Amino acid sequence: MKTSTSEGKHGILWTAQDQLDNLDFADDLAFLSHTHEHMQTKTVSVAAVSASVGLSIHKGKTKVLKFKVENNNPITLDGETLEDVEYFTYLGSIIDEQGGSDADVKARIGKARTAFLQLKNIWNSKQLSININILNIHWPDTISNSLLWERTHQLPAEEEIRKRRWKWMGHTLRKSSNCITRQVLSWNPDGRRKSGRPKNTLRREIEADVKRINNNWKEQERIAQDRV
Repeated sequence: MKTSTSEGKHGILWTAQDQLDNLDFADDLAFLSHTHEHMQTKTVSVAAVSASVGLSIHKGKTKVLKFKVENNNPITLDGETLEDVEYFTYLGSIIDEQGGSDADVKARIGKARTAFLQLKNIWNSKQLSININILNIHWPDTISNSLLWERTHQLPAEEEIRKRRWKWMGHTLRKSSNCITRQVLSWNPDGRRKSGRPKNTLRREIEADVKRINNNWKEQERIAQDRV
């Protein structure tokens, strides 16, 4: 990958000195470019370098996602047009032209609902203990969420999410300053956003958590380094 992208800067603005050309995991690649010309050049270059070592790009699985582009010409590979899409799945997450995570969250909720319904025969089984069978609480019985969490020894969903978010943040802040995962916490995308209320981001969520405990970002970075 480095060989095919080292000839020119065809990625997106990442830091003052660097550009981000692609995201890759095993044989799954996501190319990033600001212009149609750069994306076309990069696609051809990667295909050529791959062919030199006996690899090939699967054209049927390769998709193109465009956002606010001036050039709507297709991206081609070996004379074939690559499919333009409004969204695609990368490493299990949905990436769409609107940005954000709304589509991905909606899809994950749908998958969880389907998985839950597939086990309905188990949930209705008379052979399960009361504890396993969701405490045997039936309509029209009522129970508060706080009591339910206490009886099931669980945290509220928002607390569990916050706990995992902080765990990830601490792990990320201990990474090298050259690590992409660390850099993305402070990265601001190039360009103009739409008018209206800005979308929430992971960074804003974390900053809200930090503010809630009367702390600041710099102090959290320092605390993260003191892990025992």
